[in-house]
Amino acid sequence: MQIDVRPTTAPRPRPTGPLGFGTHFTDHVFHMDYVDGKGWNDARIEPYGPISLDPAASVLHYAQVVFEGMKAFKGADGAIRLFRPDAHAARLARSCQKLRIATVEPAHAVEAISRVVAQDADWVPDASTGGALYIRPFVYATEAFLGVRPAKAYTFSIILCPVGAYYERGFAPVRIWVEREKVRAVKGGVGDAKTAGNYAASLSAAADAKARGYDQVLWTDAHEHERIEEVGTMNLFVAFDDEIVTPPLEGTILGGITRDSVITLLKDRGENIVERNVTLTEVRQAQASGRLREVFGTGTAAVVSPVGVLGFEDGDLTVGDGKPGRLAVELHDELTAIQRGDRPDPHGWLRTV
Repeated sequence: MQIDVRPTTAPRPRPTGPLGFGTHFTDHVFHMDYVDGKGWNDARIEPYGPISLDPAASVLHYAQVVFEGMKAFKGADGAIRLFRPDAHAARLARSCQKLRIATVEPAHAVEAISRVVAQDADWVPDASTGGALYIRPFVYATEAFLGVRPAKAYTFSIILCPVGAYYERGFAPVRIWVEREKVRAVKGGVGDAKTAGNYAASLSAAADAKARGYDQVLWTDAHEHERIEEVGTMNLFVAFDDEIVTPPLEGTILGGITRDSVITLLKDRGENIVERNVTLTEVRQAQASGRLREVFGTGTAAVVSPVGVLGFEDGDLTVGDGKPGRLAVELHDELTAIQRGDRPDPHGWLRTV
């Protein structure tokens, strides 16, 4: 793919304090445009700055937009590695297809990601900081019209932001509110696509959960509010004494790349990992009988996050002793070591920039 590189002449100021998440952006952005009948064209890397949209742009009215979230890591050897860019690009393509957005070829998406990360390689935090470079590819409808149909023009963009270590307060278990009233997704909808509308639908419940003193929301099935689905930013795993369970991909939850990676690592360990439905009643009974070993979430931001408390209307359920479980700690350490090149990469997950 031909990419026109237009380097900035005015580098952006570098952050001097804590990086946080999603508040600092690098010098450059990637853009590529699509027009029906012409296809994707004008791939370019240019200085980071505002984008121009017609007030009637379809994305503003009909929410045709999908995105991805992934990271680049700098190892102790100084090399910069992308974690599973092929899987992220394939999921972006599936999200495009789900929303009838012009599909970005996965190979082109990976090439664009690699090129823009290489352009801003000096923004990748050093391995010693525990930080990484967060990568946000997204595709949005730009055709100016008012009418409910798929747009005929799109832009594919990639922005980058250096982020700090997720666990600034230590590897502390999170408190999760179990949502049994509001609904984020149903079968037959777009719950399995990474699209902005899914996150908009989650904001009210997330705000309510924080007001109650919880970190995130655990979504349950839309009909009975009994089957566990996913946390707002993570897929969920429940470890019983004889098996580790994660909900199956049946159209209402996002197939996380970290989820898939953790399943693979668990299989490598010989653990009994099962994809099946798990209910709140089963979790409560397992905790009461001592069968519940631990609960943890997986996602790009936190990698692996232990869950210490599940919040219900009738009170909290403390998972185990409320401390990080063995699996969560070991899987987090193993996966982050692979991502930074400190351990072998037997599954070919890394791509050096």
